[in-house]
Amino acid sequence: MAIFYISNMNSEELAEIAKEGETSRVQFKLELDDDKIATEIIALANTKGGIILIGVQDKTGEIIGLSYEQLQSYNNRIATIASDKVKPQVFVFTEVVSVKKGSENFKVLVISIDEGIHKPYKDKNGTIWIKQGADKRKLTDNAVIARLLQHSKELFADEMEVEGTSIDDLDERFFNTYFKREFEKTYTELDLSYEQALVAKRALKNGRATLAGLLFFGIEPQNFKPVFTIKTVSYFGNDIAGNNFRNKPNDLMGTIPELYKQGMLFLTASLFHLQKEADFNSKGVLEVSKIALEEILQNALLHRDYFINAPIRILIFDNRIEIISPGTLPNTLTVEEAKFGNPITRNHQLVKFASHTMPYSGLGSGLKRALKEQPNIELINDEKSGLFVAVIPRQNNLMS
Repeated sequence: MAIFYISNMNSEELAEIAKEGETSRVQFKLELDDDKIATEIIALANTKGGIILIGVQDKTGEIIGLSYEQLQSYNNRIATIASDKVKPQVFVFTEVVSVKKGSENFKVLVISIDEGIHKPYKDKNGTIWIKQGADKRKLTDNAVIARLLQHSKELFADEMEVEGTSIDDLDERFFNTYFKREFEKTYTELDLSYEQALVAKRALKNGRATLAGLLFFGIEPQNFKPVFTIKTVSYFGNDIAGNNFRNKPNDLMGTIPELYKQGMLFLTASLFHLQKEADFNSKGVLEVSKIALEEILQNALLHRDYFINAPIRILIFDNRIEIISPGTLPNTLTVEEAKFGNPITRNHQLVKFASHTMPYSGLGSGLKRALKEQPNIELINDEKSGLFVAVIPRQNNLMS
């Protein structure tokens, strides 16, 4: 039983939560310690939010309760903790819940903390805390800190400068083709130099290529970002642990438009084409929707989390295709919301570039269109592994 962010929590609900023990979203405290509560509030706000129960033994989950004087004092102190010891300020909700044990009523103070929208939150010393299971830990990993900033929309991976790059690492021909498609004129016709045009389109910043610029117009992007590739494997059987491969090419490399073309070539070459007409020479139809594959692969390339240094994977099994993208859905977006075309864009510049260089609408309708063409696609937002997975079943009789 999981209950979070509950206002008007009743006695039975609280007793059940106490019985289940501490988790990533539930913490117990016997008494109020200002600094310890501040770090708990910070950790919860930086992660997925949750509740703190004051008056519950953290080791056993036993409900001890608080006196009237403690409740009054604690309520006042919590407001001060949330505003003075947490930066930026966090707003919390408190309530008192009575739990009957025998002939006595034990009162517990419940503090509810929402997941924050201005991450990362810090304590008075500038330390960032996050939840790690039922515990909390100090955060020092710069990549994780960057992802917290990304979640609060204060930092975008695709707009960051790529260390060691310069204007010489961008292909003027690629960029000029893109620019003319968007504006129907070359940048020289608009009285801009090549460098001015790159800066205007956020492909160049402070003399360095931005990640978006590198991934769309870079001469050899993987020289600077070697893991931003696509790994492709076609297996015999249905087990990812198997060692028998039908095809395991080298990692796909290049710009995002090039990766898209290569990824589609791998998919179409590795899957069956079914003969739909009597004429032997008629062109076969791909066993799964090509449109669905196009949309899902573009989604992986454009909406993945580029703060995670990992490749996209395309895995083909006898019974399914998996397209695996680093990073879960951004912010509060759920799989159901994504299915119905509700976009929350993680990489704004990549999306803008794609709208003029790839068959991409940029309207948040890609997954919706894929599901219309191939309704049996399974979408998995794997928060534990930090992955978004699209699973496309193949027709079972094809491999028999």
